[in-house]
Amino acid sequence: MPHKITLTGSATGPLREYDRYVAFDMREKGSPSAPKGLKKSTFISYTVFVAKKAFNKTGLTKKSIMHEKILIQGEPTLDIPIDECPGEVGVICFQITVLPNKNDKEKNQSDEKKEPKQEASAPSQEQKNTESTNQKEQAPVSQPVAKEEKKEEETVKTEIKETPVEEKKTEPKPKALPNQPKGTQDLLSFDDIIVPEEFLKTRPNPDKTQKVIDFVKRTGRLDEPLTIEKGSKILKDGYRRYVVAKTVKMDKVPVVYEYQK
Repeated sequence: MPHKITLTGSATGPLREYDRYVAFDMREKGSPSAPKGLKKSTFISYTVFVAKKAFNKTGLTKKSIMHEKILIQGEPTLDIPIDECPGEVGVICFQITVLPNKNDKEKNQSDEKKEPKQEASAPSQEQKNTESTNQKEQAPVSQPVAKEEKKEEETVKTEIKETPVEEKKTEPKPKALPNQPKGTQDLLSFDDIIVPEEFLKTRPNPDKTQKVIDFVKRTGRLDEPLTIEKGSKILKDGYRRYVVAKTVKMDKVPVVYEYQK
């Protein structure tokens, strides 16, 4: 009897399309405690193979599969070539479902909590109106003094309305510069980098490439900058990080310039 396997999580690698099926990589944590004398397993990498019809029914895309949490049910296989199955274990998927995100549930709960607060704020406005009417009754009869007080109140209100607009304009300035790795000299557009044919013929180590992808997902940046020749913008070093930036679809990449000899 074939063994059944169930996986939950998000895709850790890009979606690869074939004639009748698609494939992507996933990871799960190993057992936290192992028997004495045996090594503990940290992570187990899987390569999932799904029929195109079943995948299209989920509504997932190349971008969303990296962020959505999915459930995979199938059986392991060892008959697929290594080029198509970079993971430690290959899984033929019989059923794939998209799991709901926790953020959606929290937003719905927060919206329900905000509604009674708005209802409670309504009587406070009525109290303000009653207080203003009481102040008018207690004010002296002299009309010119009341007009001067109204003018002062209007000027104060206009100043209060104008000040937060200026603060909102100045707040986003520090957020424009993201954190970059040490040694970064410039941020270069990904499309401007020229990759030599020597790099394109090679294939980086999948395990090391996956470690860099995990680092980018945790921190939002690369671990080291790319080495680019000044002027020609030819890639000199860091082809693995170039591949990671391409899979994650980064617009700009941190670089270090190497001057022409």
